[in-house]
Amino acid sequence: MVPQPVPLMKIAYFMAFKNQQQFIEALEKAGELKRITSFVDPKLEIAEITDRISKSGDGGKALLFENTGYAFPVLMNAYGSEKRMCMALGVESLDDVARDIEQLFKLLTKPKENIIDKLSLLPKLAEFSSWMPKVRSGRGECQEVIMTDPDISKLPVITCWPKDGGPFVTLPVIHTKDPNNGIRNVGMYRMQVFGPKLTGMHWHKHKVSAKHFQEYKKLGIRMPVAVALGGDPVYAYSATAPLPENVDEYMLAGFLRKKRVDLVKCLTQPDIEVPADSDFIIEGYLDPAEELIWEGPFGDHTGYYSLPDWYPRFHVTAITHRKNAVYPATIVGIPPQEDAWLGKATERIFLAPIKMTMVPEIMDMDMPVEGVFHNLVIAQINKEYAGQGQKVMYAMWGAGQMMFNKMLVIADQGSGIRDYQSLARYIFSNLNVATDVQFSNGPMDVLDHSCSKLGFGGKMCIDGTTKSPEEKDERYLQNGLPFTLDEQNIISVFPDVTSVNTRLPELGIPCLVVAVRKSRKGQIRDLHAGLSKLPGMDAICMVLYVEHTVDPKDLSIALWRFCNNLDPKRDHFLNERPAHSSPSKIHACLGLDGTIKTKEWDDFQRDWPNIIVADPATISSVDKKWSELGLGPFLPSPSLKFRAQMYGVEAVAQAGELPEQEA
Repeated sequence: MVPQPVPLMKIAYFMAFKNQQQFIEALEKAGELKRITSFVDPKLEIAEITDRISKSGDGGKALLFENTGYAFPVLMNAYGSEKRMCMALGVESLDDVARDIEQLFKLLTKPKENIIDKLSLLPKLAEFSSWMPKVRSGRGECQEVIMTDPDISKLPVITCWPKDGGPFVTLPVIHTKDPNNGIRNVGMYRMQVFGPKLTGMHWHKHKVSAKHFQEYKKLGIRMPVAVALGGDPVYAYSATAPLPENVDEYMLAGFLRKKRVDLVKCLTQPDIEVPADSDFIIEGYLDPAEELIWEGPFGDHTGYYSLPDWYPRFHVTAITHRKNAVYPATIVGIPPQEDAWLGKATERIFLAPIKMTMVPEIMDMDMPVEGVFHNLVIAQINKEYAGQGQKVMYAMWGAGQMMFNKMLVIADQGSGIRDYQSLARYIFSNLNVATDVQFSNGPMDVLDHSCSKLGFGGKMCIDGTTKSPEEKDERYLQNGLPFTLDEQNIISVFPDVTSVNTRLPELGIPCLVVAVRKSRKGQIRDLHAGLSKLPGMDAICMVLYVEHTVDPKDLSIALWRFCNNLDPKRDHFLNERPAHSSPSKIHACLGLDGTIKTKEWDDFQRDWPNIIVADPATISSVDKKWSELGLGPFLPSPSLKFRAQMYGVEAVAQAGELPEQEA
């Protein structure tokens, strides 16, 4: 499931695309685009085809659906590989951007000892100023055509998954301004279509646009908003980038494209400016005095449905577009999907700022796709003193959107972090689970369904760095003894265990993955207490528990499910006992419960979502038309692999308490 880097051809990419059409032409010239001329329905079928292609290896190809039943083609999976992500940013390697940023930081921060040093900055500052966004007079290409009667239902807005609340705009570049100081924010938040002139605006309380909304609410005035679709592909990436508040996303876009972003004023919301080269502009407003709307469900990037909640209403006042406009969209769901490469770009691009401003000892960072961004982050540091892992932990959990991180794994200069098998061996060779795993509470992504409270839950840091004498506790048994149990030994003792992955100990990794059929309160805690007492368990220091519907031998899928379903502070069990092999030592074994949580067995009071799976009718429809799509050999639906892991067929797998509308 982990996206693997692919060799990039030496292609002369544009440093800045004139518009989305030029990007499409570049994709096609590079052999990275497939045109689909047969009719494909934007309701579910486009998403099903894209899901098959995005999981077909190296991200598949970008897809241009030219026959949608609407006046506009639909572009999908445009960012869905390393090569296309690099093309979108105008580079040959994502690390090129990180190096550019690092060089700029060093230039701006190095001591200036004399007038010559200061004058040497002028060319770079002049270049930097040329990247700043600029509002031009008149109309832009995005306003070549003005809808007489704006109607968003005339756009090919896709419905992604069978239990989605409706069609959603999935690549909107949303523009708002702080009413007090006029500072712009550009973000990306899904928009459910409720009618010709009405959508939801799904911004979470941590987001800058949500803060702007609260300021308009205090002032008692309407909030102008504009949504851009298409244009230079760097705009959509910049809207997702974890920039500090009050840093203009179009400054980043200008830096990436080495050319400023030209903006034009909206027609009905003139306080908002948008990129002139966009394909579509949807203008409108939010009224803070209005009741919120019940929005969702939506098949989200976690691979689970994000369940309905109350969000603001966006009223459409104008829709404009360029001639020959193409509607861009994306789907998210069970990884890997296109968004994995947007995340990989962020991982590489923002390594340098993290290193140079907050965590100078950081050497590298990786966000495995199984962790769906925030759930799992691996950091490599240059360790020089005792407690440095904890220092990095606190710094990273206080750094912007890293505050949402659930599990942080820290390694040092003794191991790389791209070879996960070697990394795991190294981490566990340095790990005492009783002393080197830290738990905390803090803010979490509101899409994290495992938290007992919305947006607030447990975190875990695994410090796998080499330990200095000050950090060691010699009372504990060191890892590395032979593992003497097999799967059938464990199942014979514990009948509620349905399967065990014992492959990891064979690879020198003292960890088990255990699938359990849950049936009672306290079951995982009791199971872990019993399992960790078995004599053969002296070699094991960590057990990951998943539900019985998950195959623990399919490690990528098991880890994806585990990472989503775990609240580390609430769901961990540490068992200590005298070691069987060395009674003078303590054997410690950490259990982590990554199973579904229910009201009946876990006192869990929130709704628990289902995983995202295509419906049989859509799968059958796409199967029948596959031969006419021109996409090569038949690809079966990825959803077939996951249907047995669902709990029922609705978006809600386990009902808890429904939220009330916010005041």
